[in-house]
This record gives sequence, structure tokens and C-alpha cells, in this order.
Amino acid sequence: MSLTANRWWIYQRERFPVIAHGLLIAAFSVSAMGFSSLLRGQSHLPPLATLAAGFCSSFLFFLQLRITDEFKDYDDDTRYRPYRPVQRGLVRLQELARVGLGAAAVQLILALLVDVRLVPILVGVWAYLALMTKEFFVRDWLKRHPIVYMMSHMLIMPCIDLYVTAFDWLHAGSPPPRGLAWFLVVSFCNGIVVEIGRKIRAPQDEEHGVETYSVLWGGRNAVLAWLAAMVFTAGAALLAAHYIHFVVQDALILAVLLTMATLIAVSFIRLPQTARARHIEMMSGLWTLLMYTSLGAAPFLLRAL
Repeated sequence: MSLTANRWWIYQRERFPVIAHGLLIAAFSVSAMGFSSLLRGQSHLPPLATLAAGFCSSFLFFLQLRITDEFKDYDDDTRYRPYRPVQRGLVRLQELARVGLGAAAVQLILALLVDVRLVPILVGVWAYLALMTKEFFVRDWLKRHPIVYMMSHMLIMPCIDLYVTAFDWLHAGSPPPRGLAWFLVVSFCNGIVVEIGRKIRAPQDEEHGVETYSVLWGGRNAVLAWLAAMVFTAGAALLAAHYIHFVVQDALILAVLLTMATLIAVSFIRLPQTARARHIEMMSGLWTLLMYTSLGAAPFLLRAL
């Protein structure tokens, strides 16, 4: 492996694990398009080419989110996290900018190939992403209000979701189907679940200057907030499931997941150790994978059995 390829491999391993992220993004994108198709009364998933294009566009959005984080967090990372790839010189911001622009070019090509009417929505998501990168031009104020900061950044999730679902409903020549709004709410709430879950740490793992939610709110409160976000997500998911006649099945899946999450949360509150904090992050990923799958893919799979 060449030196250039090796350093990019290291970067993805540390900052954007392709396989782990790819599985979650695949569940997110396929389920989004599948849910839209179900709302339109279809009995099958969208064509494979459409699913692939939606997944690729979605994957590149999440890559762009990682890249924009490198830019907006550069000063803080340089000061408090000099071990990160950009800070230690493994890759440069200019290189990441080129990757982000290349990703945008691919997204535009895919939109033009699938349906030119996707382009205005794509530009709208790019615009919101650009505002996020600039911290909406109120960086200091947002830093003083962490809940508003989190929510303003999590709004990118339903924006991406709306775009990905449009690969189904807009390409089919229909307006956004009734009930889609609840899936967008699910995306927003689930973004909060993942965001809080990945920023809960054991006391001995906290880093000076790094504002995790376990630092801002205390470990117990952070875990309770994580659970509360799951409950809100589950409620929105059940309302979404109502529109595709999948409430009972979805409720069973979510009940099992919430039980698992509660046990993990109680375990961490009782003894906040490194391994138990990792369990919270892992549970966030499992929750995302199964929760999205239960809405957009599982109904088709069950009908095929």
C-alpha cells in the first residue's frame, strides 16, 4: 500500500470508518426510500439503481459532515486534541476540501441522472450544511447554549432524509406522501440519540477542553437524556409505522431495544466505566440500524416470507 493510500486508510479508520458507517447509512437510506414507497402504496422496494444512487448520495453527505467538522472544530482540536489526523499532519484541510467538493460533484451527477428535479433539494441541503460549517454565524452564542447547538445541527438529518426519500416520491412524479413528516421527525430524534450516545464518557476518559454531554450535564443526566431521546424517537417511529400498518411489529422491536438500552443505562449510572460508555455508543448504532430497518425494509421482507 502506497504512503498516500495508507494515510487515507488511517484517516478513515480513525474519523470515518467506512464499513461501520456504511452499514448504518445503508439502513438509513434504503429504509427512507422504502418507507416512502410504502406510503405510496407500493409492494416492492424502489429499483436497485435508485437505491444505490440514494445510498451513495447519503453516504457522501455524511462524509461531508465529517469534513465540515474538521474545519469548524480545527482550532479546538488543535488546542485540545492534537492527536487527531489533521492536527498531526496526516492529511491537510485543503485535501479534505477537495474530497468534499468531489463528493458534491458526484452527488450532482447522480441527481441529474436520476431526476433533474432533485437538484433544488440537493442545493438546499448543501446550503444548510454550509451554514452549519459557519456555526450559523453565531458560534459563541451557540457554544453557550449546547442544547440549541445540538438541535440546530441535528436538523441536517431530516434535510438529508427528505432528499433521499425524494429519490422515490419525486422520481415517481408524486408529492411528498402523507405520513412522511413523521419519518423526518424520527431522523431528527435519532440524530440526537446518536449525538448524545457518542459523547458520554466515563469520568477517567474525559479530556480537558472537550465538552462531552457527560461533562456538560453530568454522567447520570446525560444517560437519562439519551434514554429520553430514544423514547421520543420510538414514539415518532410508531406514528410513522401507523401509516404503513406496521405498528404492532415495530412496537415489539422498539420495546426490545428500549429494554436493552435501559439495562445499559442503569449499568453505566451504577458504575461509569470505559467499557460501559462504549456499550452506550454501540447501542446507539444498533438502535439506529434496527429502528430504521423496522420502518423501511422489514415490512417488505415480512411480506416476501
